[in-house]
Parts: sequence; structure tokens; C-alpha cells
Amino acid sequence: MKCPGQDTLYWKPGAIFEVNCPNCDRQVEFFKDDTSRKCNHCGHRFVNPKMDFGCAAYCQYAEQCLGTLPEEVRAQKEDLLKDRVAVEMKRTFKRDFKRIGQATRRARYAERIAGKARGTLPVVLCAAYLRDIGAPQAMKKFGDTAEDHLEQESPVVAREILTALQAKDPLIDAVCAIVGHHLAPGSDAPPDHKIVYDADWVAQMEERIKSQPLDDGQLSDRIEAELLTAAGKEEARAVLLR
Repeated sequence: MKCPGQDTLYWKPGAIFEVNCPNCDRQVEFFKDDTSRKCNHCGHRFVNPKMDFGCAAYCQYAEQCLGTLPEEVRAQKEDLLKDRVAVEMKRTFKRDFKRIGQATRRARYAERIAGKARGTLPVVLCAAYLRDIGAPQAMKKFGDTAEDHLEQESPVVAREILTALQAKDPLIDAVCAIVGHHLAPGSDAPPDHKIVYDADWVAQMEERIKSQPLDDGQLSDRIEAELLTAAGKEEARAVLLR
């Protein structure tokens, strides 16, 4: 089966275009499905700047295409995985809009914190979305969503989702290690675990102060005492101290 995006039958005007070589500024002709081309003038090879690799996160033929891509482009696959994980999170929680909202906020804060704390973004974002993903299963099995029950069920469901999305084993193991431990990690814990913890703290506190307001002094003290990363504290101040 040929990918419709690569079948010239479906191409529209603009599918063949010219791009200036970033090395010598001479024009290089690209077909839209070219992953890279070499400049005939200087020999420099560069990635197609107009190619959309978003399908790589879910297409069953992605590995066939990705095998021909430069390494920097192949690295995008794990980053793109987060979008599919977000979809699966919403499917799992169904009409539990409170958990969907909290997971979305947690992921947003985790992305910001990870950018400053040099976290492993695919791991951090997947773990942020899936931290409480075992809630429906815990409710069915135990009749509640206590922290210890979430810690027990979330890694199981997270592993099922990530395996179905063909995530790599090291990423799956790293995410499951985070979602299986909700308490504040120790000082020797991996940075990604601390980042997700801080992001969850900010998301939960943001919701809590709507019904139980704290003054800025109290919030500042808690931020300083309870958060684990400098970037997390910075994000908490920006979100909560207004």
C-alpha cells in the first residue's frame, strides 16, 4: 500500500518547489515527499523544510519512512507521541472533564518546567498526561481513586496505551516509573520525576485555591518549601501569585 501523501495522483500545485540551500544559497528543487536533498552546487544535504512529519506519530508505515530520515528528524517521533497520548487520555477519562482538564494543565506546566530544567520532554509530557490514567480502573476495582490505588493501576494502563502507540521500551519504562509513584520523590530521583511532580503540584494548587484561597505570603512559603525544582518554583509563582 502506498501512502496517499506520497502518491503523485493526489498532489496539488506547489508539490514541487525550490528552496535556497542554507550553505551556498543556490536553489535546490524539492518534491514534497523528499525527506532531504543534496545541493548540486556545493554538495550540502539538508532536510526538506516543508515536509510534515506529524503522521509519524501514528501511521503504521512510519518506520518504513523514518528509516530514510536524518537522525534529527527521527527524533521528532517521540515528541509527536505526546499528541496521541493526549487523545488516549481523553478517551480513557471519557466525560470526566475535571480529570481531563487537570491532566491538560499538568502537561502544559510540565512542558514549561521541562524547557527550563532540561527535562526529557517526551517522557515528561507522557507522564504528565498519564499520571492518573488508572482512575477509572481503580474506581471499578476498589470503589475509590485513593493515591495508592492510582499508583497501582496507572502504570498498567499507561503501559497498555504506550505499547499500543508503539513507543520505545525505555520511554515506556520511564513513564511508568513516574506514574507509579505519586509522593514527592527524593533528592536523588531523576529530574523528569521531579518535573512531573512540580507540574502536578501547580495544577492541583491552582484548582484548590479557587475554593480555599491563600494569600500570596502563604503561597510563596509553600512554593518554596514543597516544590523540587527551581523551574517549578518559577512556574508556580507565575501561575499562582497574581
